[in-house]
Amino acid sequence: MGRTYFVEEAIGQYLSNLSTKVQPYVTGLLIGQCSVQKDYVIQAVRTPPKEEQKEVINPSKLESIDEEWITTHASQVSRMLPGGLLVLGVFIITCPELSKDSQNALRKLVFAVEKSLTKRRLWKPAEEEVSERAALQICSATKKVVCRTYDVQDPKSSAKPADWKYQSALSASWFALDCTVNVNIHIPLLATSSNHDLEKNIKNGLNRWAKQIEDSVFLISGQVKDDDAELLEGQKKSRGNTQSSSQFSDVKVLTQLSQGSSHRSTATVQICSGSVNLKGAVKCRAYTHNNKPKVKEAIQALKRDIINTLSDRCEILFEDLIINEGPHKKDFEMAYHVLPQRLFVPVAGSSVMLSDYRFGEEAIGEVQERFVEMLDQSVQAEDIQITEEINTVGICPVTDNVDDTQQKQLTKATLLLKLQQNMGVVIAAAVAVFASIFSFNYFSD
Repeated sequence: MGRTYFVEEAIGQYLSNLSTKVQPYVTGLLIGQCSVQKDYVIQAVRTPPKEEQKEVINPSKLESIDEEWITTHASQVSRMLPGGLLVLGVFIITCPELSKDSQNALRKLVFAVEKSLTKRRLWKPAEEEVSERAALQICSATKKVVCRTYDVQDPKSSAKPADWKYQSALSASWFALDCTVNVNIHIPLLATSSNHDLEKNIKNGLNRWAKQIEDSVFLISGQVKDDDAELLEGQKKSRGNTQSSSQFSDVKVLTQLSQGSSHRSTATVQICSGSVNLKGAVKCRAYTHNNKPKVKEAIQALKRDIINTLSDRCEILFEDLIINEGPHKKDFEMAYHVLPQRLFVPVAGSSVMLSDYRFGEEAIGEVQERFVEMLDQSVQAEDIQITEEINTVGICPVTDNVDDTQQKQLTKATLLLKLQQNMGVVIAAAVAVFASIFSFNYFSD
């Protein structure tokens, strides 16, 4: 038996409107949530046209589909999804003449998108996790809908039939988990690393931190709940209410300070030329469907949002530095940078809110433009919820005449700097030490 996709009713009208466009085909992404029993599609987003294509007549063959452009769009969209939501698959709307080739094109896109998204993740999927992704084909003339799935864990996977069912108010009363996680990550920069390895070093450091988050204890409403317990146990489920309203639960994250005695660790000494410090607090959120969700599903979604939001901010910072300061800039580590702050925007007719990131100097209008381009969604300025305050910590760069004693004092002073209580952004501080000065970093593998 194939999978069943329950789809927000408004998506049907959205896809119908796209099918009236005068062009041979339209591609896009399906956004929603997987569960063991059912899948939920809460939004469909068409692929934005390239600037150079806006004035050019689209080719009439599916071989011309720009796979790289679509996977790039998927990566951008995935950053805007809070925990629990993901790119569930792709869709294509074609004229009748191209229908025969549509399934082959969809198969390629499903695997290409998943491969692109998997590269960026700092977490591994669970063994029991759903690995099937949707490939939706619609004929612009007949409006016929054909939904199939592919197992993205199996490169030789063949298409399986799937049901596509529309449902009103599908995500009008989903459950949300909120938490704020304090971050204080020290990442050493090896003396043997070149400047272009800075991003790689940070990713390695984040991988170690992500493991800590995976091993953390999560308190829901002050309690540790059994993984297999129902998340909404003891709570009344609203019926017959089509207006969007979300139930929120505040979650506390307890990170283990030390590993158990059974875990053997080995101390290592590495010669470092500096370090990167990520410091502050991040706002995290995950959503889960209201059809008897398990505690395990909800906690897993929140863990991934915590990991993703910090990793995504670092990626966005590096992209911004490259765009504004050039790919060959040698002194990224010589100054501090403020990572972008998080904001949330509601989805029409849903209790779910999508996410985005904004630098302090960035105008709200730019955020609105990004939502139109990436998610094909208009956003009112008053609906944008900026969840974090902008605060900064200055860290002095190390000069080439600092001796070992001064270096230790400077490092100690840096660590003693405190953020204000309402700190809501992460500071990425890169401290450079010239090749003649070496600091030793001790940590456990």
